[in-house]
Amino acid sequence: MNESTQSIGHMAYSGFADRYAAAVTTKPHNAHYERPATMSLLGDVDGLRVLDAGCGPGICSEHLARNGAAVHAFDITPQMVDLARHRCAELPVEVVTGDLAAPLDWLPAQSFDKILCSLALDYVEDLKPVFSEFRRVARVGARLVFSMAHPMRDWMDERTRGGDTYFTTSRFGLYWSGFGEPKPYVQAYRRPLSDILNGLSESGWLLDCFVEPRPLPEMQVASESLYAELSKAPAFICVRARCQ
Repeated sequence: MNESTQSIGHMAYSGFADRYAAAVTTKPHNAHYERPATMSLLGDVDGLRVLDAGCGPGICSEHLARNGAAVHAFDITPQMVDLARHRCAELPVEVVTGDLAAPLDWLPAQSFDKILCSLALDYVEDLKPVFSEFRRVARVGARLVFSMAHPMRDWMDERTRGGDTYFTTSRFGLYWSGFGEPKPYVQAYRRPLSDILNGLSESGWLLDCFVEPRPLPEMQVASESLYAELSKAPAFICVRARCQ
């Protein structure tokens, strides 16, 4: 795969997929913050067909399947696909390699009741084509739930702000802690909130719920400083939209 703006997720996660999968099940930002907020928006999935877009090591796919969903999952990183297949073995989960930034042309139109995209859209430069593809494969009345980095949080951090204005989509990179050594270098995009929400509505989705999550009480036990920080200001946004 060529090094391009379309593949920064692959470039980042292929180097530490195993370490990510081992840590993210209990890592406070995920286990006690983003994942509970995102999954609560998705709601009941029993008997439904669910797309897990950018599934990573399959943690959400496993949860969905164990709660009665038939899951189709994909990720751009082959190592993550292998991890997800192993985690979801013997469950009604199909996992393939796929790119959020490209057409989902292997998926038929109007084939999913719910679509989940947890912390994967930050690696895609242009969101509107992604939302349009989600709209194509969604059944009428389907729900889309996604989470992303909070645009204002990233704007306030000089490491991620870049040299342009808040209203410009910019690419940045950071060395992540919490996943062992060597620290993985992860690139992502920061963009204005208006681009996210307008791209959603222009693609035929109706905004249903917008959440700036607060940490669960369990996070205070895991990290009191992180709990205090996230109780003051959010790090992510979680969005639910309905297919019109």
